Amino acid sequence: MAGKTLRILHFADAHIDIASQRRRDPESGLPIRVLDFLKALDTIIDTAIQEKVDLVLFAGDAYKDRTPVPTYQREWGRRIMRLSQAGIPTLLLVGNHDLPPAASRANALQEFDTLEVPHIRVLSKPVFLKPADLEELPLQVIALPWISRSGMVASLAAGDEPAGNVLEAIEKRVTEIVSQWLDKADPSIPIILTAHGMVQGAQFGSERTISLGSDLVLPGRVVKDPRLAYTALGHVHRYQDLNAGSQPPVVYPGSIERVDFGEVEDEKGFVIAAVEYGKATLIERRILKGRPFLDRYVQCDSAEDIPRKIQQALPPEEEIKDSIFRLTLNYPRSLEPMIDETAIRAAAGSALEFHLVRKVRVEARSRVGDTLNLSGQSILEQLNAYWRTSKVDAADQEELNGLAQSIFSTVDGIPDGT
Repeated sequence: MAGKTLRILHFADAHIDIASQRRRDPESGLPIRVLDFLKALDTIIDTAIQEKVDLVLFAGDAYKDRTPVPTYQREWGRRIMRLSQAGIPTLLLVGNHDLPPAASRANALQEFDTLEVPHIRVLSKPVFLKPADLEELPLQVIALPWISRSGMVASLAAGDEPAGNVLEAIEKRVTEIVSQWLDKADPSIPIILTAHGMVQGAQFGSERTISLGSDLVLPGRVVKDPRLAYTALGHVHRYQDLNAGSQPPVVYPGSIERVDFGEVEDEKGFVIAAVEYGKATLIERRILKGRPFLDRYVQCDSAEDIPRKIQQALPPEEEIKDSIFRLTLNYPRSLEPMIDETAIRAAAGSALEFHLVRKVRVEARSRVGDTLNLSGQSILEQLNAYWRTSKVDAADQEELNGLAQSIFSTVDGIPDGT
């Protein structure tokens, strides 16, 4: 088997219950958005079984948090059990959303280890797996689940050190461990590194570079070591290869479904990597269709803008249908009465979810007296000065002045037109 090409299905960040507070499907009782995530997971499992991949590698974050409700554990378990029944070796890396708050508590994936489910292995601690640990696949795997700062501080006995020194110590320890395992590895058998965490240079949905913070950021030299055939990452929701064109590929497959509007432009999917000898010979990205997200922005500066610009911003009915649609309106406060929310919501009525965001501009109010000398002017002249300062349209000024005249004529002591 030394020269065999291995096909590895790599996915991450399933977060199947992250959108659980939404409209529910009347048949299953599950939130419709949760079903979207489960459908994406079904496609991944179907692909693994139908294409008879050699290994499924899940790089962490099955749920939205470490305490999933039993219903979602059942749905996740049903799908992972299909891999077990198909006899496909499967590695489940523990991500930060799967990790318990205390070391003594079980992680969110623990039941697969507890029940000793065939072909399924949960990786909750850094480990180096050899072919004997992988059902004799000609493969070696270095696994780095989410490395929490608190856990590593305890193991390093560095609780009194400043945060910066702690992170440096953690980075040094992780680098040393990976280097030692690589030195011990059999160079004739491909080596994969899988990790759930941040890597220097990675970018996520908002397009800003991940910065150093209170959590460990894996240095590029660890994940890009040329002795590795492939680096399978999880945690960042945007697809990217941080070592494109070089060996090894360093791949975030991205999340399996859009989580929010910060990911509206991101395609979602998973990866099938062909690994042979000491390198990946093919990286094939598979796109998951997912629920469409529509995001439109309208800025209105006059009453005439509102109906025209809103109409232009509305997508065709066939695009709106069953989508997650957000319409953001930016307009001055004076135009608030012109916004027909009922009509807008009716136009977006076929969307699964519609979010109307109002960004009302509060313009600085100028004092007429700051720029004009109003002494000696009639009431109507003062009103006209106010209309001009407030940028009221000429047609509206005429109508308002007529209304003012009728009011003045009914008040004793204020002669008409003075």
